[in-house]
Amino acid sequence: MNPPPAFAPLCQSFFTKRLIAQRRASPHTVAAYAQTFRLLVRYAQERLGAPPSKLALAQLDAPFLASFLDQLEGQRANAARSRNARLAALRSFYHYASLEVPEHAALIQRVLAIPYKRLSRPLVGYLTREEIDAILSGVDQSTNLGRRNHAILLLAVQTGLRLSEITALRRRDVALGAGAHVRCEGKGRKERCTPLTKPVVAALRAWMQELGGDDDRPLFPNSHGGRLSADAVQHLVKKHATAASAVCPSLATKRVTPHVLRHTAAMELLQAGVDRAMIAIWLGHESLDTTQIYLDANLALKQAVLAKTHPVTSQSGKYRPDDQLLSFLKAL
Repeated sequence: MNPPPAFAPLCQSFFTKRLIAQRRASPHTVAAYAQTFRLLVRYAQERLGAPPSKLALAQLDAPFLASFLDQLEGQRANAARSRNARLAALRSFYHYASLEVPEHAALIQRVLAIPYKRLSRPLVGYLTREEIDAILSGVDQSTNLGRRNHAILLLAVQTGLRLSEITALRRRDVALGAGAHVRCEGKGRKERCTPLTKPVVAALRAWMQELGGDDDRPLFPNSHGGRLSADAVQHLVKKHATAASAVCPSLATKRVTPHVLRHTAAMELLQAGVDRAMIAIWLGHESLDTTQIYLDANLALKQAVLAKTHPVTSQSGKYRPDDQLLSFLKAL
Protein backbone atom coordinates (compact mmCIF):
# COMPACT_ATOMS: atom_id res chain seq x y z
CA MET A 1 0.00 0.00 0.00
CA ASN A 2 1.39 3.39 -0.98
CA PRO A 3 2.07 5.81 1.87
CA PRO A 4 -0.12 8.93 1.98
CA PRO A 5 1.37 11.84 0.00
CA ALA A 6 3.42 14.24 2.08
CA PHE A 7 2.34 17.86 2.14
CA ALA A 8 5.83 19.43 2.16
CA PRO A 9 7.12 18.32 -1.28
CA LEU A 10 3.74 19.07 -2.85
CA CYS A 11 3.77 22.56 -1.34
CA GLN A 12 7.32 23.21 -2.52
CA SER A 13 6.57 22.07 -6.07
CA PHE A 14 3.43 24.25 -6.07
CA PHE A 15 5.55 27.35 -5.46
CA THR A 16 8.54 26.45 -7.67
CA LYS A 17 6.80 24.70 -10.56
CA ARG A 18 3.31 26.16 -10.68
CA LEU A 19 3.54 29.71 -9.33
CA ILE A 20 7.07 30.75 -10.30
CA ALA A 21 7.98 28.64 -13.36
CA GLN A 22 4.62 28.05 -15.07
CA ARG A 23 2.45 31.01 -14.07
CA ARG A 24 5.29 33.49 -13.55
CA ALA A 25 3.42 34.99 -10.62
CA SER A 26 4.59 38.37 -9.40
CA PRO A 27 6.78 38.61 -6.28
CA HIS A 28 3.82 40.18 -4.46
CA THR A 29 1.62 37.16 -5.22
CA VAL A 30 4.33 34.67 -4.22
CA ALA A 31 4.94 36.53 -0.96
CA ALA A 32 1.22 36.69 -0.14
CA TYR A 33 0.73 32.97 -0.85
CA ALA A 34 3.84 32.09 1.17
CA GLN A 35 2.47 34.02 4.15
CA THR A 36 -0.77 32.03 3.96
CA PHE A 37 1.08 28.73 4.05
CA ARG A 38 3.36 29.86 6.87
CA LEU A 39 0.26 30.60 8.93
CA LEU A 40 -1.26 27.25 7.96
CA VAL A 41 1.72 25.07 8.89
CA ARG A 42 2.17 26.89 12.22
CA TYR A 43 -1.50 26.30 12.98
CA ALA A 44 -1.14 22.63 11.96
CA GLN A 45 1.93 22.25 14.16
CA GLU A 46 -0.01 23.55 17.16
CA ARG A 47 -3.14 21.53 16.49
CA LEU A 48 -1.66 18.27 15.22
CA GLY A 49 1.67 18.27 17.04
CA ALA A 50 3.57 17.42 13.85
CA PRO A 51 6.39 19.50 12.31
CA PRO A 52 5.56 21.03 8.92
CA SER A 53 7.89 18.67 7.05
CA LYS A 54 5.98 15.64 8.43
CA LEU A 55 2.46 16.76 7.56
CA ALA A 56 0.37 14.59 5.23
CA LEU A 57 -2.07 16.06 2.75
CA ALA A 58 -4.84 13.91 4.23
CA GLN A 59 -4.49 15.77 7.53
CA LEU A 60 -5.28 19.10 5.85
CA ASP A 61 -8.83 18.29 4.88
CA ALA A 62 -11.85 20.58 4.58
CA PRO A 63 -12.86 20.57 8.29
CA PHE A 64 -9.28 21.34 9.32
CA LEU A 65 -8.93 24.19 6.82
CA ALA A 66 -12.31 25.58 7.86
CA SER A 67 -11.11 25.69 11.46
CA PHE A 68 -7.91 27.40 10.28
CA LEU A 69 -9.92 30.09 8.50
CA ASP A 70 -12.12 30.53 11.57
CA GLN A 71 -8.97 30.97 13.67
CA LEU A 72 -7.76 33.72 11.32
CA GLU A 73 -11.01 35.60 11.89
CA GLY A 74 -11.35 34.90 15.59
CA GLN A 75 -7.82 35.09 17.01
CA ARG A 76 -6.01 37.14 14.38
CA ALA A 77 -9.01 39.45 13.76
CA ASN A 78 -8.79 39.04 9.98
CA ALA A 79 -11.65 40.67 8.11
CA ALA A 80 -13.68 38.73 5.58
CA ARG A 81 -11.61 40.16 2.73
CA SER A 82 -8.37 38.86 4.27
CA ARG A 83 -9.96 35.50 4.96
CA ASN A 84 -11.04 35.23 1.34
CA ALA A 85 -7.52 36.10 0.16
CA ARG A 86 -6.11 33.26 2.31
CA LEU A 87 -8.76 30.90 0.97
CA ALA A 88 -7.90 31.89 -2.62
CA ALA A 89 -4.27 30.86 -2.01
CA LEU A 90 -5.37 27.52 -0.56
CA ARG A 91 -7.76 26.90 -3.44
CA SER A 92 -4.97 27.52 -5.94
CA PHE A 93 -2.81 24.94 -4.17
CA TYR A 94 -5.57 22.33 -4.07
CA HIS A 95 -6.32 22.83 -7.76
CA TYR A 96 -2.66 22.00 -8.35
CA ALA A 97 -2.88 19.03 -5.98
CA SER A 98 -5.83 17.62 -7.94
CA LEU A 99 -3.47 17.14 -10.89
CA GLU A 100 -0.54 15.79 -8.89
CA VAL A 101 -2.40 13.42 -6.53
CA PRO A 102 -5.71 12.56 -8.24
CA GLU A 103 -6.28 9.70 -5.79
CA HIS A 104 -7.21 12.38 -3.23
CA ALA A 105 -9.87 13.89 -5.51
CA ALA A 106 -12.65 13.49 -2.93
CA LEU A 107 -10.71 15.34 -0.22
CA ILE A 108 -9.70 18.06 -2.66
CA GLN A 109 -13.24 18.59 -3.95
CA ARG A 110 -14.50 19.08 -0.39
CA VAL A 111 -11.78 21.70 0.19
CA LEU A 112 -12.65 23.50 -3.05
CA ALA A 113 -16.27 23.58 -1.92
CA ILE A 114 -15.42 25.85 1.05
CA PRO A 115 -17.25 29.07 0.15
CA TYR A 116 -15.93 32.60 0.15
CA LYS A 117 -17.55 34.96 2.60
CA ARG A 118 -19.89 37.63 1.29
CA LEU A 119 -18.48 41.12 1.62
CA SER A 120 -20.16 44.40 2.28
CA ARG A 121 -18.91 46.98 -0.20
CA PRO A 122 -18.81 50.54 1.14
CA LEU A 123 -18.70 53.48 -1.23
CA VAL A 124 -15.18 54.34 -2.34
CA GLY A 125 -13.51 57.39 -0.85
CA TYR A 126 -12.19 60.13 -3.11
CA LEU A 127 -11.15 63.78 -2.96
CA THR A 128 -12.83 66.82 -4.42
CA ARG A 129 -10.94 69.28 -6.60
CA GLU A 130 -10.73 71.74 -3.66
CA GLU A 131 -9.21 69.05 -1.44
CA ILE A 132 -6.69 68.08 -4.13
CA ASP A 133 -5.61 71.69 -4.56
CA ALA A 134 -5.28 72.14 -0.79
CA ILE A 135 -2.96 69.13 -0.47
CA LEU A 136 -0.79 70.05 -3.47
CA SER A 137 -0.48 73.73 -2.58
CA GLY A 138 0.47 72.87 1.00
CA VAL A 139 3.63 70.96 0.00
CA ASP A 140 6.80 72.96 0.73
CA GLN A 141 8.68 72.86 -2.58
CA SER A 142 11.69 74.78 -1.29
CA THR A 143 13.37 71.48 -0.33
CA ASN A 144 14.41 68.46 -2.37
CA LEU A 145 12.11 66.24 -0.33
CA GLY A 146 9.18 68.58 -0.84
CA ARG A 147 9.69 68.71 -4.60
CA ARG A 148 9.83 64.91 -4.73
CA ASN A 149 6.65 64.58 -2.66
CA HIS A 150 4.84 67.17 -4.78
CA ALA A 151 5.73 65.26 -7.96
CA ILE A 152 4.51 61.98 -6.42
CA LEU A 153 1.18 63.45 -5.34
CA LEU A 154 0.60 65.22 -8.65
CA LEU A 155 1.42 62.09 -10.64
CA ALA A 156 -0.80 59.89 -8.45
CA VAL A 157 -3.82 62.17 -8.69
CA GLN A 158 -3.56 62.58 -12.47
CA THR A 159 -2.65 59.03 -13.54
CA GLY A 160 -4.33 56.88 -10.89
CA LEU A 161 -1.31 54.58 -10.69
CA ARG A 162 -1.29 51.98 -7.94
CA LEU A 163 1.11 52.45 -5.03
CA SER A 164 3.30 49.56 -6.18
CA GLU A 165 3.37 50.99 -9.70
CA ILE A 166 4.53 54.41 -8.47
CA THR A 167 7.34 53.04 -6.29
CA ALA A 168 8.54 50.78 -9.14
CA LEU A 169 8.92 53.62 -11.65
CA ARG A 170 12.35 54.39 -13.06
CA ARG A 171 13.54 57.30 -15.13
CA ARG A 172 13.33 55.25 -18.32
CA ASP A 173 9.60 54.70 -17.73
CA VAL A 174 8.80 58.39 -18.26
CA ALA A 175 8.60 59.99 -21.72
CA LEU A 176 8.25 63.77 -21.66
CA GLY A 177 8.39 64.59 -25.37
CA ALA A 178 5.49 64.57 -27.81
CA GLY A 179 2.79 62.28 -26.49
CA ALA A 180 4.16 62.44 -22.94
CA HIS A 181 3.31 59.35 -20.93
CA VAL A 182 4.43 57.04 -18.15
CA ARG A 183 4.83 53.30 -18.66
CA CYS A 184 4.24 50.84 -15.82
CA GLU A 185 3.71 47.16 -15.19
CA GLY A 186 0.50 46.51 -13.27
CA LYS A 187 -1.26 43.49 -11.88
CA GLY A 188 -0.83 40.29 -13.83
CA ARG A 189 2.36 41.68 -15.41
CA LYS A 190 0.25 43.77 -17.78
CA GLU A 191 2.06 46.80 -19.14
CA ARG A 192 0.18 49.99 -19.86
CA CYS A 193 0.96 53.58 -20.82
CA THR A 194 -0.83 56.50 -19.20
CA PRO A 195 -0.71 59.97 -20.81
CA LEU A 196 0.46 62.96 -18.78
CA THR A 197 -1.00 66.44 -18.55
CA LYS A 198 1.13 69.54 -19.04
CA PRO A 199 1.38 70.39 -15.30
CA VAL A 200 2.57 66.85 -14.54
CA VAL A 201 5.05 66.96 -17.43
CA ALA A 202 6.48 70.24 -16.14
CA ALA A 203 6.79 68.90 -12.58
CA LEU A 204 8.43 65.65 -13.69
CA ARG A 205 10.81 67.40 -16.08
CA ALA A 206 12.05 69.70 -13.30
CA TRP A 207 12.32 66.81 -10.87
CA MET A 208 14.23 64.54 -13.28
CA GLN A 209 16.69 67.32 -14.10
CA GLU A 210 17.31 67.79 -10.40
CA LEU A 211 17.52 64.05 -9.80
CA GLY A 212 20.12 63.29 -12.46
CA GLY A 213 21.62 59.82 -12.74
CA ASP A 214 21.08 57.07 -15.28
CA ASP A 215 17.80 55.75 -16.66
CA ASP A 216 17.79 52.75 -14.30
CA ARG A 217 17.60 54.96 -11.23
CA PRO A 218 14.28 54.99 -9.32
CA LEU A 219 12.16 57.96 -10.32
CA PHE A 220 11.31 58.63 -6.69
CA PRO A 221 14.25 57.39 -4.60
CA ASN A 222 14.54 57.35 -0.83
CA SER A 223 17.27 59.22 1.05
CA HIS A 224 19.77 56.46 0.20
CA GLY A 225 19.00 56.48 -3.52
CA GLY A 226 17.09 53.19 -3.43
CA ARG A 227 13.47 52.40 -4.18
CA LEU A 228 10.97 54.26 -2.04
CA SER A 229 9.00 51.91 0.22
CA ALA A 230 5.21 51.66 0.25
CA ASP A 231 5.18 52.73 3.90
CA ALA A 232 7.10 55.90 3.04
CA VAL A 233 4.58 56.89 0.37
CA GLN A 234 1.65 56.17 2.67
CA HIS A 235 3.29 58.31 5.35
CA LEU A 236 3.90 61.28 3.07
CA VAL A 237 0.34 61.19 1.72
CA LYS A 238 -1.09 61.13 5.24
CA LYS A 239 1.30 63.88 6.39
CA HIS A 240 0.39 66.31 3.62
CA ALA A 241 -3.33 65.55 3.88
CA THR A 242 -3.25 66.22 7.62
CA ALA A 243 -1.41 69.50 7.10
CA ALA A 244 -3.89 70.57 4.40
CA SER A 245 -6.86 69.93 6.70
CA ALA A 246 -6.04 73.21 8.45
CA VAL A 247 -7.14 75.15 5.34
CA CYS A 248 -9.60 72.54 4.02
CA PRO A 249 -11.59 71.19 7.00
CA SER A 250 -13.33 68.46 4.97
CA LEU A 251 -10.01 66.60 4.78
CA ALA A 252 -10.11 66.05 8.53
CA THR A 253 -13.07 63.72 8.09
CA LYS A 254 -11.42 61.61 5.36
CA ARG A 255 -8.81 58.87 5.51
CA VAL A 256 -6.47 59.86 2.69
CA THR A 257 -4.26 57.07 1.31
CA PRO A 258 -2.44 56.46 -1.99
CA HIS A 259 -5.38 54.32 -3.09
CA VAL A 260 -7.77 57.20 -2.39
CA LEU A 261 -5.68 59.25 -4.83
CA ARG A 262 -6.22 56.47 -7.39
CA HIS A 263 -9.97 56.62 -6.76
CA THR A 264 -9.79 60.40 -7.14
CA ALA A 265 -8.21 60.09 -10.58
CA ALA A 266 -10.99 57.72 -11.64
CA MET A 267 -13.72 60.05 -10.36
CA GLU A 268 -12.14 62.99 -12.19
CA LEU A 269 -12.34 61.00 -15.43
CA LEU A 270 -15.91 59.90 -14.74
CA GLN A 271 -17.10 63.42 -13.97
CA ALA A 272 -15.43 64.61 -17.17
CA GLY A 273 -17.70 62.25 -19.12
CA VAL A 274 -15.12 59.56 -19.93
CA ASP A 275 -16.67 56.19 -20.79
CA ARG A 276 -16.48 53.45 -18.16
CA ALA A 277 -14.58 51.13 -20.51
CA MET A 278 -11.89 53.78 -21.06
CA ILE A 279 -11.57 54.32 -17.30
CA ALA A 280 -11.02 50.57 -16.86
CA ILE A 281 -8.25 50.67 -19.48
CA TRP A 282 -6.76 53.79 -17.88
CA LEU A 283 -6.59 52.17 -14.44
CA GLY A 284 -5.55 48.73 -15.65
CA HIS A 285 -8.70 46.98 -14.44
CA GLU A 286 -9.20 43.39 -15.54
CA SER A 287 -12.99 43.73 -15.60
CA LEU A 288 -15.50 46.52 -16.17
CA ASP A 289 -17.25 45.38 -12.99
CA THR A 290 -14.36 46.82 -10.96
CA THR A 291 -14.99 50.25 -12.46
CA GLN A 292 -18.65 50.06 -11.43
CA ILE A 293 -17.72 51.20 -7.89
CA TYR A 294 -17.07 54.72 -9.19
CA LEU A 295 -20.54 54.96 -10.70
CA ASP A 296 -22.03 53.83 -7.39
CA ALA A 297 -20.15 56.51 -5.46
CA ASN A 298 -20.63 59.43 -7.83
CA LEU A 299 -23.47 61.44 -6.28
CA ALA A 300 -23.00 64.31 -8.76
CA LEU A 301 -23.89 62.08 -11.70
CA LYS A 302 -26.96 60.77 -9.89
CA GLN A 303 -28.06 64.32 -9.11
CA ALA A 304 -27.64 65.23 -12.79
CA VAL A 305 -29.87 62.30 -13.72
CA LEU A 306 -32.43 63.40 -11.14
CA ALA A 307 -32.47 66.90 -12.60
CA LYS A 308 -33.52 65.46 -15.97
CA THR A 309 -36.54 63.67 -14.53
CA HIS A 310 -40.01 65.09 -13.94
CA PRO A 311 -40.87 64.99 -10.24
CA VAL A 312 -44.10 63.35 -9.18
CA THR A 313 -46.61 65.95 -8.13
CA SER A 314 -49.24 65.17 -5.55
CA GLN A 315 -51.23 67.09 -3.04
CA SER A 316 -51.40 66.12 0.57
CA GLY A 317 -54.87 65.75 2.05
CA LYS A 318 -56.82 64.23 4.87
CA TYR A 319 -57.14 60.46 4.84
CA ARG A 320 -60.62 59.26 4.06
CA PRO A 321 -61.39 55.57 4.53
CA ASP A 322 -63.04 53.62 1.73
CA ASP A 323 -66.69 52.79 1.73
CA GLN A 324 -67.38 49.65 3.77
CA LEU A 325 -68.35 47.64 0.69
CA LEU A 326 -65.18 48.72 -1.16
CA SER A 327 -63.08 47.78 1.85
CA PHE A 328 -64.72 44.36 1.93
CA LEU A 329 -64.11 43.81 -1.78
CA LYS A 330 -60.45 44.91 -1.56
CA ALA A 331 -59.84 42.49 1.30
CA LEU A 332 -60.99 39.48 -0.77
